[in-house]
Amino acid sequence: MIYTRDEFHDWRKSSRSGNKLDCVEVGHAPGRIGVGDTKQQGIGPILVLGHTAWSEFLSHAKQGHYDLR
Repeated sequence: MIYTRDEFHDWRKSSRSGNKLDCVEVGHAPGRIGVGDTKQQGIGPILVLGHTAWSEFLSHAKQGHYDLR
C-alpha cells in the first residue's frame, strides 16, 4: 500500500539532527508511523511502520544496535 505524506501529522525532526538538513523525520497516523528524509523536502518516499515495529526499532536504537563503529 502507498501512503502519502498528508496522511501523517505532527511531523518532527530528530533531536540529534540539530540544524542540519540531512536528518530523519517522523510523522504519526492511526495505527502507523511514517519515517521520512528531510533532504526530500516532503516529496520523497515514506517508510511506514506499525507501532510494534517502531517500538522495537527505538528499543534497539537506544541499545546501540545501529551505532556506527
